[in-house]
Amino acid sequence: MSITPELVDVLDAHKFDEAKLLAWLQESIPGFGKRLEVRQFQGGQSNPTFLLDTDSGQYVLRKKPPGKTLPSAHMVEREYKVMRALSEHTDVPVPKTRALCEDSSIIGTPFYVMDYLEGRIVSHPALRALDRSQRMPAHHSAIDTLAALHSVDVNLVGLGDYGRPEGYVARQVARWSKQYLASKTDEMPAMENLMDWLPKNLPSTEECAIAHGDYRFGNLMLAPDKPEVIAILDWELSTLGHPLADLAYYCLPYHLPSDMGGMRGLQGEDLEALGIPDEQETIARYCKQSGREGIADWHVFLAFSLFRLAAIVQGVYARALQGNAANADALQVGKRASLLADAGWRIASEGASR
Repeated sequence: MSITPELVDVLDAHKFDEAKLLAWLQESIPGFGKRLEVRQFQGGQSNPTFLLDTDSGQYVLRKKPPGKTLPSAHMVEREYKVMRALSEHTDVPVPKTRALCEDSSIIGTPFYVMDYLEGRIVSHPALRALDRSQRMPAHHSAIDTLAALHSVDVNLVGLGDYGRPEGYVARQVARWSKQYLASKTDEMPAMENLMDWLPKNLPSTEECAIAHGDYRFGNLMLAPDKPEVIAILDWELSTLGHPLADLAYYCLPYHLPSDMGGMRGLQGEDLEALGIPDEQETIARYCKQSGREGIADWHVFLAFSLFRLAAIVQGVYARALQGNAANADALQVGKRASLLADAGWRIASEGASR
């Protein structure tokens, strides 16, 4: 398993005017230089991401995908805002942002540029690409980093308007129900059941924090030489929200099969042999780092997270059918939506007794 990001030539569907981009970068980033080589990162399913190799160093560019996109999706402007605030006002590890372009005439869509970081990305939570001795510390660093993110005072860092401070799960259920229906291709009974069940079983507590929305190892960069998170990546789904939704999403692999490609599941794995924590150890670590005594409505957060991920994956599938998905294997990925929905409905059906 590769632990360095895979680079490919820019996909045909995502090509843009590199000369126009270079001219804009030279104006926007002092000392940028005259040379620009562009390659595309492979593996992401949402906003196309590119490596810029230049005279002044290496940068990363993220842009909205071309073509028609779902309402409120792919907001690169929001990614830029949250990363800039965190890098300027906190110790939460994020790449340094350099420039935001909201003018679609430059490369076809809005985009932003940030520093490139050297590090390791291991997408599967089993962390087999790491030595066993590094796996538990890496998980601990991921959990501690999540707790640190959730402890940020949103008003002090200028993100008080980054989202509404209450009703996160209810709004997200409504949003992703609409997104799912807008990208629906086949009947999926479990999604229909979850769309009915979730609004009637919302979490009993309201909390407000910066919610990343896609917090998993595939969006974390580890230092080159130690099991420590040096950057949280891919802030596309971030907003103000309930912190436990992030924790539940991080714990989804414990509820997904390990023998199905692309699901990144841990069910069926020997966690002790791998040297990684189980779900209860993960929850306990987070509670300790965030000063909690326990968690209520855990099954609701899990069912919600699986529902939302199923809706996202369905959107990837629908975009692939239109021919503008960011990843070459999106068609295959999209078919997993029903498996995620089934897992979510199973947890919802079992309820708090599970």
